[in-house]
Amino acid sequence: MTRDQLEHAIRAACDVSKDTELWIFGSQAILGEFPNAPESLRASIEVDIQPKNRPETVDDIDAALGELSMFHQTHGFLCPWNTY
Repeated sequence: MTRDQLEHAIRAACDVSKDTELWIFGSQAILGEFPNAPESLRASIEVDIQPKNRPETVDDIDAALGELSMFHQTHGFLCPWNTY
């Protein structure tokens, strides 16, 4: 995954959740601080996202942006949610 893809995922998750703040965690969170991280550290196609202020929308994000969604099929990466 690239930093541009991460930013795209963030914008999409904000649109779906109607939240302007998200928690980004998991392996791709490294792109926030290190946009040019080595490829070996950003090999995953998943961005773990949870809305900070609207956690009840995680199912909406998963449905719209998760595995097998049109978003995933179109862009080649996905935004599953987690509840940590």
